[in-house]
Amino acid sequence: MLGILYLIIAVFWGSAICGLLFPDMADWAGRTFRGEKIKLCSLFMVVPAWVYTGLIPMTWLVYIFSYTLRRLDNGMMYANLAVMGVFLVSGIVIYIVRGMQRELHLPKAKTMVPSVGEIAFFVLVLYLTVRLFWTTFRIEGNTLYVGLSVFSDFSPHLGMIRSFSSGHNFPTVYSHFAGADIKYHFMFQFLVGNLEYLGLRLDLAFNIPSLAGMVSTFLLLYVFAAKLFGRRAVGYLAGLLFAFRSSWSVFRYLAQRSPGESLWKAFTENSEFIGYTPNENWGLWNLNVYCNQRHLAFTLGVLLFVLILFTPHLYAMVGRLRLEWENIKKAEKNDRGKRPLFLRKERGDEKTLKGIVTEDNLDVLPEQPKKAAGDDEMVGVPEEEDPQIQKHIKFFLRRSLFAVAGWKFANPVAAVFAGVLLGALSFWNGAVTIAALLVLFIMAAVSDHRLDFLVAAIFAVGLALLQSMAFIDGSAVSTSFYYGFISENRTVFGVIDYIFRLTGPALFVTAAAFILLDVHGRIMTAAFAAPFLFAFHMSLTTDVTVNHKYIMISMMLFGIVEAYLLVRMWEQKKIAVRVAAVGLVCLLTVTGIFDYITVLNRNQKQNNLAFDTQAPVTAWIRENATAQDIFLTSNYALNNVVLGGAMLYNGWQYFAWSAGYDTAYRDGQVCLMYEAESPQELAELVAKNNIRYIIVDHDNRTSADYEVREDVIAAAYEPVYTQDAGDWKLTIYDVQKPLF
Repeated sequence: MLGILYLIIAVFWGSAICGLLFPDMADWAGRTFRGEKIKLCSLFMVVPAWVYTGLIPMTWLVYIFSYTLRRLDNGMMYANLAVMGVFLVSGIVIYIVRGMQRELHLPKAKTMVPSVGEIAFFVLVLYLTVRLFWTTFRIEGNTLYVGLSVFSDFSPHLGMIRSFSSGHNFPTVYSHFAGADIKYHFMFQFLVGNLEYLGLRLDLAFNIPSLAGMVSTFLLLYVFAAKLFGRRAVGYLAGLLFAFRSSWSVFRYLAQRSPGESLWKAFTENSEFIGYTPNENWGLWNLNVYCNQRHLAFTLGVLLFVLILFTPHLYAMVGRLRLEWENIKKAEKNDRGKRPLFLRKERGDEKTLKGIVTEDNLDVLPEQPKKAAGDDEMVGVPEEEDPQIQKHIKFFLRRSLFAVAGWKFANPVAAVFAGVLLGALSFWNGAVTIAALLVLFIMAAVSDHRLDFLVAAIFAVGLALLQSMAFIDGSAVSTSFYYGFISENRTVFGVIDYIFRLTGPALFVTAAAFILLDVHGRIMTAAFAAPFLFAFHMSLTTDVTVNHKYIMISMMLFGIVEAYLLVRMWEQKKIAVRVAAVGLVCLLTVTGIFDYITVLNRNQKQNNLAFDTQAPVTAWIRENATAQDIFLTSNYALNNVVLGGAMLYNGWQYFAWSAGYDTAYRDGQVCLMYEAESPQELAELVAKNNIRYIIVDHDNRTSADYEVREDVIAAAYEPVYTQDAGDWKLTIYDVQKPLF
């Protein structure tokens, strides 16, 4: 099957490129960022890297070629065959050439063998992910089951997927706001649509990339956490804390149960999302987000992969500065007695010393005159010494910010690679690109090789801007200061209260870990906080609620330092401390576990929305309409028309509105068209709005927004499809077949 072959070739090519650019990648799992040995399964590092390195650029090239060949019948198939062929051949050539040059070094077999703990971790992650994705979206026989907790978000997603699998959505338009530019990140939907186009059944085309991305995220989180703190247990716990969020919500929920109600039943049978902050009852903060935003689940691992590439630069700077500081203090003590090295001013005619005096220029210091009998003070002795904080600031500025070592390249190829990968993500999930750049910005301030960071940022931002100019009319984002996110009271104390209720005990565990961490850990924690702070101070879209992704990314990263604190507590020999560690793990994860049970309960088969994959209206739309044909309909969310890939003039408004489209204008136009009093008036309106098909159905007839003039529509245009009768009758009218 071509869809499976597509995935295999992409991962194969990714392995060839990673081996070419990073021949020692498998060895990265063998050492911490400090350079200490640690035994991690190298497959947990390299396979996710292959997935991202192969799938993202290959899918972009297929899209570009498909767009170029859009006027040809089967142009999308030609694009796929050409790109698959080029990637397969080039991957083989890379392996052959490297083998001939004796540069092909396969990982040692023992490094690829996972430990018992790693096997258990992988199996649990796989079970968790498969259960979530197939529970919320699957096909059995001819019936498509869509979970109750995801069907709303899946409305535009499935519309976009089906528009691509039909092979027609070029130039690309948004399925719920047809006829305008495309502001929404759509490339994951293109990947899924392309896989269905290549023969994969829709649920497999959707779930397999989702599974690959989510599992890759867990594995890279494990590797990153273990390399950061030198313990595999930190990686395991970081994955646990990522899966099951921290919050006080479950305690409040259980506390509100009536005296006679079984708490166990309330815990295990609940099917409604709980929450006591705005929109928390949407499932806004739990695993359901990764079920209904598969593009987010897929791309999170790229952020972790890039952090693995750049974190060594932070450790390099801290190690170098620590050594230089120790050498300076040693030189000061051995060569100059108690004479301070950080001088602000001197008396007499001695030369004023500014900044930092190091071991490199100790020999140019003026001789200290001996104190004469009866003198109250030495001539030439510094009048005062810089305070300690100023010493460190001057030292940092001199030895890092303005030092060559702080800026010189370490690996320009890796920098370009990371920048291209992040930039390519901007239309997969732009929030991940922005979050990654925010974290890297903080890291760059206190890392060596800042030019690597700068190059990566230039390529990432440049590619993002290039894509925005290609797809979006006007500005891609509307940046504004917006303090407080969605907290009920957007004052300082109101926001603090909101964060306390939202994050639960994780807030305090992260703070405690920050206090106990060394300088590396504190810097990384500060960098992890950047997306969190951004979410509470800036808005890039009409709906600030979408900033929740930045908060979730920070909470995922905070989980690493929380896991380190818990592991350190467990390593203590005192029973009380170990019990406290276990108690904290339970406290941090109990709400997330409850949420996981809720997701499964909410998406049981009897609660799913069921759609006939062979529905006549779905088949008719796929056979007769293209992405250039705009449908005037009721404000559909998800139904068989959407599953046909129909381009809706004005679908469910929230999706288009939150993406930045002017839905209010189209609301008015919809009313005017459905209420038109004559065929001539209707013809003018549909021409103005580029409508191709008009659907009249039960939703129109019962709409509270307008009173549909079905008689006018029937007198104006020929019906080309009809099903059912009475109030449930659905008719599609073709405006290119006028009757007047």
